[in-house]
Amino acid sequence: MLFERGRAGARPTPAGGRAVAYARRILRLLDVLSAEARSAARSDVAEGPLRIAAFRSAALHLLPPALERMRARHPGIEPHVRIVREVGRGTAGEVADGKADMAIATLGGSLPLPPGLVAHALLEEPYALVHAAGHAAPRSLPLVDWAENCGSYTRGWWAAQDWIPNATIEAEDDGAVLSLVSAGHGMAVMPALSLVGAADSVGITDLGSERPTRQVGYVTASELAGSTVVRAFVRELRATVSQWGEHAPPRGSIRPHA
Repeated sequence: MLFERGRAGARPTPAGGRAVAYARRILRLLDVLSAEARSAARSDVAEGPLRIAAFRSAALHLLPPALERMRARHPGIEPHVRIVREVGRGTAGEVADGKADMAIATLGGSLPLPPGLVAHALLEEPYALVHAAGHAAPRSLPLVDWAENCGSYTRGWWAAQDWIPNATIEAEDDGAVLSLVSAGHGMAVMPALSLVGAADSVGITDLGSERPTRQVGYVTASELAGSTVVRAFVRELRATVSQWGEHAPPRGSIRPHA
């Protein structure tokens, strides 16, 4: 049964939701087939729409240079970007549901990758203690946090730190956290990508060799992984990350994956 009826009308069952997602992906494949056929006679040229999902800090710091590179090399690609909170199924869920062709996502969390998707790592970013610059005892400050921050890759480390209190301020995103921390309202534990371009009023303290890290990569549907538009964007995304490895961002240490 794909739908169940109630007083509020019909709504899809879990099986119905999966059927809708598969239908979206099938329709997208037909679009991709047409675009592939148009560009088949021209080598190394990609064209057509490309739907990208990304979480906020990736959209701020990875997407702009990667899109700029792609537009210069493949002006026929038409990117459509959705900024999605990296909680629950996050950006990978957008691909699984057929709403995006690829996603910039955090990898290695507790939720398994949905069936039919493939993932590849791009970079690894460490977490750091963030506080108002010049504060003598930042670990004594109250905690500022946000919902996307503590994934399963940090949970064990977090639970072992008896100096981290419960959050007294919970923000909607990492930008709000940085603003509050900069003004002296507390400290935070944040990943490096969120700290790129942080103001000089923000102090960043290394958490040592046992600090947690998280992987950032891209996720796409297995049937789209070989398409020219996805491969073109992945090349520019990897080139962007590689350049960061050669010229590290000033406010965070990010290591590209090979």
